[in-house]
Amino acid sequence: MTAFDYDVLVIGSGPAGESAALNAAKHDKTAAVIEDRTQVGGGCTHKGTIPSKALRHAVKQLMRFNTGKLFREIGHSRQIPYPSALSVAAGVIEKQVEMRSKFYARNAIDVYRGGARFVDEHTVAVAQPDGSVETVSGQDVVIATGSRPYQPDNVDFSHPRIYDSDTILDLKHTPRKLIIYGAGVIGCEYASIFSGLGIKVELVNSFDYLLAFLDDEISVALDYHLRELGVMVRHREEYERVEATDDGVVLYLKSGKRLKSDALLWCNGRTGNTDTLNLQAIGLKADGRGQLKVNHHYQTSVPSVYAVGDVIGWPSLASAAYDQGRSAAAVSRGKETVRYVDDVPTGIYTIPEISSVGRTEKELTDARVPFEVGRALFKDTARGQISGEDVGMLKILFNPDTLEILGIHCFGAEATEIIHIGQAIMKQDGGGNTLTYFIRTTFNYPTMAEAYRIAALNGLNRLSH
Repeated sequence: MTAFDYDVLVIGSGPAGESAALNAAKHDKTAAVIEDRTQVGGGCTHKGTIPSKALRHAVKQLMRFNTGKLFREIGHSRQIPYPSALSVAAGVIEKQVEMRSKFYARNAIDVYRGGARFVDEHTVAVAQPDGSVETVSGQDVVIATGSRPYQPDNVDFSHPRIYDSDTILDLKHTPRKLIIYGAGVIGCEYASIFSGLGIKVELVNSFDYLLAFLDDEISVALDYHLRELGVMVRHREEYERVEATDDGVVLYLKSGKRLKSDALLWCNGRTGNTDTLNLQAIGLKADGRGQLKVNHHYQTSVPSVYAVGDVIGWPSLASAAYDQGRSAAAVSRGKETVRYVDDVPTGIYTIPEISSVGRTEKELTDARVPFEVGRALFKDTARGQISGEDVGMLKILFNPDTLEILGIHCFGAEATEIIHIGQAIMKQDGGGNTLTYFIRTTFNYPTMAEAYRIAALNGLNRLSH
């Protein structure tokens, strides 16, 4: 039998790779991680979730200061430069790296620094920073290399006024006006962040609505509140070309419009980081967006090679990536039944934030599934009125006969936290996944969670009329 250096060899130290390595180590398997950055954490820690959400938190605090009645009495509204707001993220990243480095040390997981290339299905060559190449092998290999912003060939991203969602974190000045091309999750999040800093934002959306996968009512609410923040939202527009000079950027649209700004932020899709892995050496081929196909055990067409996280596409969420990595490691050690992650809640960190779980009104209507709606408006909750976080609502979709909960959609402060209460009830077996729970349970008062009781009563009242 061939002796391998490790039982599990993981390429990438983001959420998916980290969880795969830790799960293997916790079950007495030898594991190692290959990371091409100088620090662990992957794109999530250094370029994605952590810095953008830390930035958002700083901006939200500024917005609260500028709009609060109490603060207005003690001083004028303030504006802070973008780099100053971004500096908040540096401390968080440092803490994340320190914490995650300890995970590997405590669990005897070796970390190799450098770029990985397959030699065969069990062997990977690591090109180290000093130019040397080290070869390491694993009985199973987990590809968890993540993704990067998609960059079309006809846009010059080397120009100092053109950014993507990675490089925007290196912006050293505060533009007066910013065009964001692409109104997906990342584009909408950055639109609310930059407008919160007092920057004029034009958000260009190729589709009819913002985030069409959301419940229609939530999508419309997001559009409205972005406009309330001062964002100019342009729907059904596609770019023709981009012209950048020392003075600014002009975005030419196919509709004939020309938009001018100080800078352009391109947020139109992502590409899996597979192009440098030498996949042809093991007979694998990524699709046009650099993504790999896997089965429900996260195995590629090469059984000893797994893929998890952004590199396999949807849902491309850190929350899902953690679970995918654990499942891949479990299959690797011989477990036959593992969770295939296909029911994750949506978490969108716009201002206000959005979260949902289950089906939307449109999905239920198209499937001809009868449903009723219960709503709680945050402006009608005591906690919302006290905190000033009175924008948004909680919406429950349920079966009018059995009261089974079919979907929960939340728009407003702490939506991504609030959603998990409903998610927990939806997961209950034996008839426990109904609206009845929220009627029979006493919630703390005043809380945002009380919105579940209000929404449940609203839904039941609708049935009685």
